[in-house]
Amino acid sequence: MEDILERVPFYLTILSTICGGVTVALLGGIAIWTFRDIRARSRDILTHILATLLVIVMPVIGLVVYLMLRPRETLSDAYERSLEQEALLQAIEEPEICPGCGQRVRGEYLYCPACHTRLKRSCPECNHPLHLNWTLCPYCGASVTPQALEPVPAAIQEVASAEDTAPDT
Repeated sequence: MEDILERVPFYLTILSTICGGVTVALLGGIAIWTFRDIRARSRDILTHILATLLVIVMPVIGLVVYLMLRPRETLSDAYERSLEQEALLQAIEEPEICPGCGQRVRGEYLYCPACHTRLKRSCPECNHPLHLNWTLCPYCGASVTPQALEPVPAAIQEVASAEDTAPDT
């Protein structure tokens, strides 16, 4: 029995060393996690340092305070959200798409420059571009008859391109 009692301090030393090592590893892991997390959420170096020091100096309380005060979204989440917002704004402001070839065209184009599909027509009164299915000019109020979208025939395209390339005499 005395032999066991003599070894108790040795076993307590080993147990306290193991517990201390686990505690140091846990605190180090928390500090590293905090540093990585704040780097993903902020670009401010002072914030990185202060958040990490808070968790190192007051491990459990500092972690709870950090979790309450940290920014809600990461920088990558904020970037993705801004890209989504920009895409939505571009979809609202983006030019129309040609029904004939799928190319992007501006809103004021009457014909697609790529496939020569008629996109709009001009108002007979004020010459503003009108969608083919509109029955009323929104600019001057003139009544117009709607038309269907149809590509310009290839023969007309060839004649037009031949006239463009023919030398003037």
